[in-house]
Amino acid sequence: MYQIVKVSGIVRITPDKFNKPLDEAAKEILQEEYEGLVDPDLGVVIAVLDVKVSDEGVIIPGDGATYHEAEYELLTYTPRLHEVVEGEVIEVTDFGLFIRLGPLDGFIHLSQIYDDYFSYDKRHSVLIGRDTKLEIKPRDVVRARVVTASIGGGVKGVRVGLTMRQPFLGKLEWIKKELDRIYKKPAKKEKEAKKGG
Repeated sequence: MYQIVKVSGIVRITPDKFNKPLDEAAKEILQEEYEGLVDPDLGVVIAVLDVKVSDEGVIIPGDGATYHEAEYELLTYTPRLHEVVEGEVIEVTDFGLFIRLGPLDGFIHLSQIYDDYFSYDKRHSVLIGRDTKLEIKPRDVVRARVVTASIGGGVKGVRVGLTMRQPFLGKLEWIKKELDRIYKKPAKKEKEAKKGG
Protein backbone atom coordinates (compact mmCIF):
# COMPACT_ATOMS: atom_id res chain seq x y z
CA MET A 1 0.00 0.00 0.00
CA TYR A 2 1.27 3.45 -0.89
CA GLN A 3 0.94 6.07 1.79
CA ILE A 4 2.17 9.52 2.72
CA VAL A 5 3.67 9.73 6.20
CA LYS A 6 4.13 13.09 7.96
CA VAL A 7 7.39 13.38 9.87
CA SER A 8 8.97 16.07 12.02
CA GLY A 9 12.51 16.23 13.29
CA ILE A 10 15.82 18.06 13.20
CA VAL A 11 17.76 18.47 9.96
CA ARG A 12 21.50 19.13 9.98
CA ILE A 13 22.37 21.59 7.18
CA THR A 14 26.04 21.29 6.27
CA PRO A 15 28.10 24.33 5.22
CA ASP A 16 28.34 23.14 1.59
CA LYS A 17 24.54 23.70 1.35
CA PHE A 18 24.52 27.25 2.78
CA ASN A 19 24.43 28.76 -0.74
CA LYS A 20 20.99 27.19 -1.42
CA PRO A 21 17.53 28.12 -0.15
CA LEU A 22 16.98 26.46 3.23
CA ASP A 23 14.04 24.25 2.16
CA GLU A 24 15.93 23.06 -0.94
CA ALA A 25 19.07 22.26 1.07
CA ALA A 26 17.04 20.37 3.68
CA LYS A 27 15.18 18.40 1.00
CA GLU A 28 18.46 17.29 -0.60
CA ILE A 29 19.80 16.13 2.77
CA LEU A 30 16.56 14.31 3.64
CA GLN A 31 16.46 12.65 0.20
CA GLU A 32 19.98 11.29 0.74
CA GLU A 33 18.99 10.04 4.19
CA TYR A 34 15.56 8.52 3.46
CA GLU A 35 15.00 7.62 -0.19
CA GLY A 36 15.53 3.89 -0.68
CA LEU A 37 15.48 3.27 3.07
CA VAL A 38 13.65 0.13 4.17
CA ASP A 39 12.06 0.41 7.59
CA PRO A 40 9.94 -2.29 9.29
CA ASP A 41 7.32 0.32 10.26
CA LEU A 42 7.38 2.57 7.18
CA GLY A 43 8.17 0.05 4.45
CA VAL A 44 10.22 1.33 1.49
CA VAL A 45 10.68 5.09 1.39
CA ILE A 46 10.21 6.17 -2.22
CA ALA A 47 10.40 9.96 -2.02
CA VAL A 48 10.70 12.94 0.31
CA LEU A 49 7.93 15.47 -0.30
CA ASP A 50 6.90 18.94 0.87
CA VAL A 51 9.76 19.97 3.19
CA LYS A 52 9.18 22.94 5.52
CA VAL A 53 12.15 24.10 7.58
CA SER A 54 12.31 26.60 10.44
CA ASP A 55 14.29 29.72 9.48
CA GLU A 56 15.95 29.74 12.88
CA GLY A 57 18.64 27.17 13.45
CA VAL A 58 21.01 26.16 16.20
CA ILE A 59 24.80 26.18 15.92
CA ILE A 60 26.76 23.71 18.04
CA PRO A 61 30.33 24.75 18.93
CA GLY A 62 32.86 22.74 16.96
CA ASP A 63 30.31 21.78 14.29
CA GLY A 64 30.07 24.03 11.22
CA ALA A 65 26.51 22.91 10.43
CA THR A 66 23.21 24.44 11.51
CA TYR A 67 20.37 22.41 13.00
CA HIS A 68 16.78 23.24 12.05
CA GLU A 69 13.39 21.90 13.01
CA ALA A 70 11.66 20.49 9.93
CA GLU A 71 8.37 18.96 8.89
CA TYR A 72 8.21 16.82 5.76
CA GLU A 73 6.28 14.03 4.13
CA LEU A 74 7.55 10.65 2.97
CA LEU A 75 5.94 8.65 0.17
CA THR A 76 6.24 5.00 1.22
CA TYR A 77 5.20 1.58 0.00
CA THR A 78 4.47 -1.35 2.30
CA PRO A 79 3.13 -4.64 0.96
CA ARG A 80 0.05 -5.59 3.02
CA LEU A 81 -1.26 -9.13 3.38
CA HIS A 82 -4.32 -9.81 1.18
CA GLU A 83 -3.78 -6.56 -0.76
CA VAL A 84 -4.58 -6.88 -4.48
CA VAL A 85 -1.80 -5.48 -6.65
CA GLU A 86 -1.07 -5.14 -10.35
CA GLY A 87 2.37 -5.39 -11.85
CA GLU A 88 4.40 -6.27 -14.91
CA VAL A 89 6.07 -9.65 -15.34
CA ILE A 90 9.79 -8.90 -15.43
CA GLU A 91 11.17 -12.43 -15.41
CA VAL A 92 9.82 -15.90 -16.16
CA THR A 93 11.64 -18.92 -14.72
CA ASP A 94 11.00 -22.63 -14.49
CA PHE A 95 9.82 -22.13 -10.88
CA GLY A 96 7.65 -19.02 -11.23
CA LEU A 97 7.29 -15.35 -12.10
CA PHE A 98 8.91 -12.17 -10.82
CA ILE A 99 6.54 -9.20 -10.87
CA ARG A 100 7.47 -5.49 -10.67
CA LEU A 101 5.34 -3.82 -7.99
CA GLY A 102 6.51 -0.23 -8.20
CA PRO A 103 9.61 0.02 -5.99
CA LEU A 104 9.67 -3.73 -5.18
CA ASP A 105 9.50 -7.07 -6.93
CA GLY A 106 7.12 -9.83 -5.93
CA PHE A 107 7.25 -13.54 -6.68
CA ILE A 108 4.53 -15.93 -7.85
CA HIS A 109 5.43 -19.60 -7.49
CA LEU A 110 4.52 -21.90 -10.37
CA SER A 111 1.81 -23.52 -8.26
CA GLN A 112 0.16 -20.13 -7.60
CA ILE A 113 -0.34 -19.03 -11.22
CA TYR A 114 -3.54 -20.82 -12.24
CA ASP A 115 -5.48 -24.03 -11.66
CA ASP A 116 -3.39 -25.83 -14.30
CA TYR A 117 0.10 -27.27 -14.60
CA PHE A 118 2.48 -24.81 -16.27
CA SER A 119 5.64 -25.83 -18.10
CA TYR A 120 8.55 -23.53 -18.90
CA ASP A 121 9.64 -22.88 -22.48
CA LYS A 122 13.18 -21.59 -21.93
CA ARG A 123 13.72 -20.70 -25.59
CA HIS A 124 10.79 -18.23 -25.59
CA SER A 125 10.87 -17.40 -21.86
CA VAL A 126 7.20 -18.30 -21.46
CA LEU A 127 5.11 -20.47 -19.15
CA ILE A 128 2.38 -22.50 -20.90
CA GLY A 129 -0.61 -24.19 -19.25
CA ARG A 130 -0.85 -27.90 -20.06
CA ASP A 131 -4.66 -28.08 -20.30
CA THR A 132 -5.68 -24.45 -20.83
CA LYS A 133 -2.79 -23.52 -23.17
CA LEU A 134 -2.69 -20.15 -21.38
CA GLU A 135 0.65 -18.36 -21.76
CA ILE A 136 2.44 -15.85 -19.59
CA LYS A 137 5.65 -14.07 -20.56
CA PRO A 138 7.73 -10.99 -19.67
CA ARG A 139 5.93 -7.64 -20.07
CA ASP A 140 2.49 -9.19 -19.41
CA VAL A 141 0.49 -7.30 -16.79
CA VAL A 142 -1.01 -9.36 -13.98
CA ARG A 143 -3.28 -8.86 -10.98
CA ALA A 144 -2.32 -10.80 -7.85
CA ARG A 145 -2.92 -10.94 -4.10
CA VAL A 146 -0.16 -10.56 -1.50
CA VAL A 147 0.04 -13.77 0.56
CA THR A 148 3.37 -13.22 2.34
CA ALA A 149 5.40 -10.11 3.06
CA SER A 150 8.55 -9.64 5.10
CA ILE A 151 10.71 -6.57 5.42
CA GLY A 152 14.37 -7.09 6.23
CA GLY A 153 17.52 -5.05 5.70
CA GLY A 154 17.56 -3.04 2.47
CA VAL A 155 15.36 -3.34 -0.60
CA LYS A 156 16.88 -6.78 -1.35
CA GLY A 157 15.63 -7.94 2.07
CA VAL A 158 11.98 -7.26 1.21
CA ARG A 159 10.15 -10.44 0.20
CA VAL A 160 6.66 -10.37 -1.30
CA GLY A 161 4.90 -13.63 -2.12
CA LEU A 162 1.89 -13.46 -4.45
CA THR A 163 -0.89 -15.69 -5.74
CA MET A 164 -3.10 -15.52 -8.82
CA ARG A 165 -5.15 -18.63 -7.95
CA GLN A 166 -8.28 -16.80 -6.88
CA PRO A 167 -11.25 -15.45 -8.85
CA PHE A 168 -10.52 -12.39 -10.98
CA LEU A 169 -6.77 -12.58 -10.46
CA GLY A 170 -4.20 -13.46 -13.13
CA LYS A 171 -3.07 -12.02 -16.42
CA LEU A 172 -5.36 -9.09 -17.27
CA GLU A 173 -6.35 -10.71 -20.59
CA TRP A 174 -7.50 -13.85 -18.70
CA ILE A 175 -9.60 -11.75 -16.34
CA LYS A 176 -11.22 -9.87 -19.24
CA LYS A 177 -12.12 -13.13 -21.01
CA GLU A 178 -13.62 -14.52 -17.79
CA LEU A 179 -15.70 -11.36 -17.26
CA ASP A 180 -16.86 -11.43 -20.89
CA ARG A 181 -17.88 -15.08 -20.46
CA ILE A 182 -19.84 -14.32 -17.29
CA TYR A 183 -21.64 -11.23 -18.51
CA LYS A 184 -22.42 -12.31 -22.08
CA LYS A 185 -24.34 -15.46 -21.11
CA PRO A 186 -27.08 -13.67 -19.11
CA ALA A 187 -27.48 -11.11 -21.92
CA LYS A 188 -28.09 -13.93 -24.46
CA LYS A 189 -30.63 -15.63 -22.18
CA GLU A 190 -32.56 -12.36 -21.78
CA LYS A 191 -32.73 -11.88 -25.57
CA GLU A 192 -33.95 -15.46 -26.06
CA ALA A 193 -36.61 -14.98 -23.35
CA LYS A 194 -37.85 -11.79 -25.05
CA LYS A 195 -38.07 -13.54 -28.44
CA GLY A 196 -39.98 -16.48 -27.01
CA GLY A 197 -42.43 -14.40 -24.94
